[in-house]
Amino acid sequence: MAEVDQPPVRQLSATEVKRLIDSGATFEFVDVRTAHEVAIAKIAGARLLDQAYHDVLLAMDRDTPIVFHCHLGVRSQQAAEYFRQHGFRHLTNLAGGIEAWSRDVDPSVPRY
Repeated sequence: MAEVDQPPVRQLSATEVKRLIDSGATFEFVDVRTAHEVAIAKIAGARLLDQAYHDVLLAMDRDTPIVFHCHLGVRSQQAAEYFRQHGFRHLTNLAGGIEAWSRDVDPSVPRY
């Protein structure tokens, strides 16, 4: 398990995550919402965290950058903390979730 000196989960705004995507940076973009929520609205490039993807992530190098998002940023923060406890060091939470994304980056993404 992780040591107590793991770096904290970074908080990025929707516009900062958009800049990260546009920069061409390589990272895992994880959507921790339900399949029902994803059917309503999604951010291109984000992958739903199902059991198979969970297992893939846990097999990755602990320096793999991972950005998590959910509806409002609470569940994604919890997911990021879970991966932090498993030794990952480069974790980011999309503050405000897909709601902030729709409001600040891409209004074509439905709000719910």
